[in-house]
Parts: sequence; structure tokens; C-alpha cells
Amino acid sequence: MIDLHLHLDGSLSPEDITYIASLTDTPLPTSDPDELRALLCAPADCPDLADYLRRFELPLSVLQTSEAIEEAVVRLMNRLSAEGLCYAEIRFAPQLHTRRGLTQQQVVEAALAGLARGHATGGTTARLILCCMRENGNGPVNRYTARLSDRYRDKGVCAVDLAGNEAAYPTESFSELFNYPDEVGTITPIMHAGEASGHESVRAALNLGARRIGHGIRAIDDPVLVKTLADRGIPLELCYSSNLQTKAVRRPEDYPLVQFMEAGVRVTLNTDNTAVSDTTLLREYRLVQTQFGLSDNQMESIAHNAADAAFLPENEKQRMHRRIEKEFAAWLRQS
Repeated sequence: MIDLHLHLDGSLSPEDITYIASLTDTPLPTSDPDELRALLCAPADCPDLADYLRRFELPLSVLQTSEAIEEAVVRLMNRLSAEGLCYAEIRFAPQLHTRRGLTQQQVVEAALAGLARGHATGGTTARLILCCMRENGNGPVNRYTARLSDRYRDKGVCAVDLAGNEAAYPTESFSELFNYPDEVGTITPIMHAGEASGHESVRAALNLGARRIGHGIRAIDDPVLVKTLADRGIPLELCYSSNLQTKAVRRPEDYPLVQFMEAGVRVTLNTDNTAVSDTTLLREYRLVQTQFGLSDNQMESIAHNAADAAFLPENEKQRMHRRIEKEFAAWLRQS
């Protein structure tokens, strides 16, 4: 199956963090796995996105060397393979991994090396999405991230993202960054929007050229915008458990998945952060199916939406579709 919205730093288990820290002589606040898990995993009653984002400090503290970054990608890809995923788009912000002297380019190249090793050992195919961070505005750090995204396009990087706390840094203020043709080039832009801020954030992302929307939940508050998403075929990268934790939606019964589907919006289902949200893609599918009483065919349709929305050549998309058709029912029912 396919996970299109998967953060590297938010998807390292306590065991991953302990092992990678030992490789790089990085001190940890505790060696106890349960205590590490408590620091890493956000509670179900997480108050808001800001509290959720604080959980990233622990994994970021160990992902500051080439060896650590490469190993993290390999371990994540091996786990995805064991869980039955055939494809994933793994995102991270290179600028957050430079505390111990790496350049953003070295960070990207380490992650690409991890992609190659992970595919060889586990079989899952993956691409990278590089994230610009909202707190760095339209400045040179973000522009360099965008330029790297374009430089490594077709070498394992498939898109450039805009991430971070959108409530504090509104999407519409990034027009300068995404209007830099020399930096963004021809790389595909996608954006987190409509998670911690309202439907206007999603509209702003579309105006900046976003081809997919990370989360996008608040778009449901604007029927005209929902129709625009449907008419333009803009996929939403929904992350059910994460969206409830960050209070993008207050109650499971208010989650607008079915409304989006009925309106013809191309919804996909993703994990966001397997460790911070303590989840897997299979768990997300099962939770959604149980909550909304969706049929197996409806769930399989969501999986096919992910294949259509993946940043892959058409022949590879068709291969993903065939695998979904062949394996989905068995995957959904595995123990």
C-alpha cells in the first residue's frame, strides 16, 4: 500500500532512536524505552499542534550526522516493507539536520543513500519530499531547500513542501518563496494547509501552486473550495489519528472524510508520523473503516487515489494499481 504523508523524524521508534544515538555518540535524556516512548509519542488528548510538534525534538537531536540520517531512512523503509507498503514518500526538512555541521546538501545525499539501501534490503520503493519551514519565511535557508529539491529532482526527490505551524506563519505570506523560479524551478510544490489554520490556508496553498495538500481538513468549511478541490483533482493527504491529536478535528464523528468523498475530492489516507502518533498505515485504514462504516471497496478506492496522487511515472503508477488490486483485501485483514 502507499503512504504519501510520512515524516522521517516523526516516524522513528524508541528502538530506532536508541540504536542511532549509539552509532553517533549522541546523549539521550534516558535509556529507558518506556520513558523514551513517553517523550516521543503524543497523547490522544494532545492540546494542539504546537504541543504535538514538540515531540520532534528528541528524534531531531539524533539525526544530525550523515550516518544517522542514512540509517534512519533504511530502518524506516525496512519497517514499511514489513508492514506491506509498496511505496512511500518520506518527507523531512534538511535545514533541521545541520546542528552538527552538515550542509543541507549533505543531509539530502545521506537520505538518498538510505533510500538506495532501504530499497535493496526491504523492497519498498520510496521518494523524498524536502520541507521548507514556515519559521524561516521567504529567506535564504528556505530558498536553498527549494533549490536542492529541484537539483535532486528525478534523483530520488519528488516534491518540495511547506511545513511548520501554519497558525503562527500563514500560508499566504510565502508567495515570495514560491515565486522564486531560480530556486523552485520545475519541482512540484505541495503544502501543509488547513490543519492548524482555516480553509483560507488551503485556498492560499492552491494560489501558490500546490499540487497536493497536506491534511486540508478545514477546507470542508468552504463548499466552494471543496468544489474547487474536486474539479481540479487536488488530492488531500488526510492523516486521521494525527488530525484528531492536533485538534484539526475535535471529535472522530466530525472528521469530514465521507463528506470529501461524496463531493468527489480525491482523498488519501496516511500516517503523518508513525511514532509520534503511535500508528501504522494499516491501523489508520482500519480505524477509518470502523468509524465510518466504509466498505472494502470504498477503502480500496482510497488506496487507488494514493497511487494516482503519487509523484511517479505513469508506468510505475499502473504497477502500484495492479498491486493494490491483487493484495488489498489480504492486507486489510492481516493480523
